[in-house]
Amino acid sequence: MSNLPIYLLTFLSYGVLAGYFWRAQTSGKGDVLNRGMVGHGVLLPLSLHAWLLSESMFSQGQFTLGLGNALSLMLWLTMLVYWLARFIYPISGLQALVLPLAAIGSVLPELLPAAHPTGHPTTLAFEAHIAAAMLAYSLLTIAMLHAVLISSVEKRLHHGTLPMPLRNLPPLLTMETLLFRLIWVGFVVLSLTLTSGILFSEELFGKPWQFGHKNVFGLMSWLVFAALLFGHRHYGWRGRIAVRWTVSGFVFLLLAYVGTEFVLEVLLDR
Repeated sequence: MSNLPIYLLTFLSYGVLAGYFWRAQTSGKGDVLNRGMVGHGVLLPLSLHAWLLSESMFSQGQFTLGLGNALSLMLWLTMLVYWLARFIYPISGLQALVLPLAAIGSVLPELLPAAHPTGHPTTLAFEAHIAAAMLAYSLLTIAMLHAVLISSVEKRLHHGTLPMPLRNLPPLLTMETLLFRLIWVGFVVLSLTLTSGILFSEELFGKPWQFGHKNVFGLMSWLVFAALLFGHRHYGWRGRIAVRWTVSGFVFLLLAYVGTEFVLEVLLDR
């Protein structure tokens, strides 16, 4: 039986919520987004999205990742982290920016189906490694989005004009504090992912570790974020410097898997 109706329902659920959240932000009523059923409304598309991912990634008893599933999982985790973080930080309005991305991500497994299973042994260690890698992607995706927002708000403040959606964002100090906390956690998870991949490559993938494109870009991303955290701690790096380093580190991380898989699956059709 085709899952197309559920894909459409998930996409529309995300889309309707995105429109509602955006309208509340632009009308200066962003505070309502954290109340009752409105705040918990994201759970419906999140749950549907999770079910679709499990069906797509573990169909017929085989593990299949691929570009579409990887991007979809990354955006699902990003949305989940945003939804959970709203209980601690005043960031409900930021979901208006992430919901459209999650809507697109929810249908990517249908639009970009993986041609073949991974071929790797589906062990608990392998699944934990993949989960950690996707979590690192998600956390650092959120960090990149925050860095871009911080940069946009700073530029607008210098020009004395701030659009209504940006006025309802948390204070810059709160955004910057959250940015570096996200980078710290994402950096730790990324470190665990790279270390496990290097030390336990035989157990995880059934072959020795190789110095390929994915690993090179992954290590470059790790070095960029390590330098940023060192500079922030010892030299007080923040503002535009932090934004540039965050975006650079995210680009390398994106190239590490998504860029490589895009070339292989879409351009080379492998």
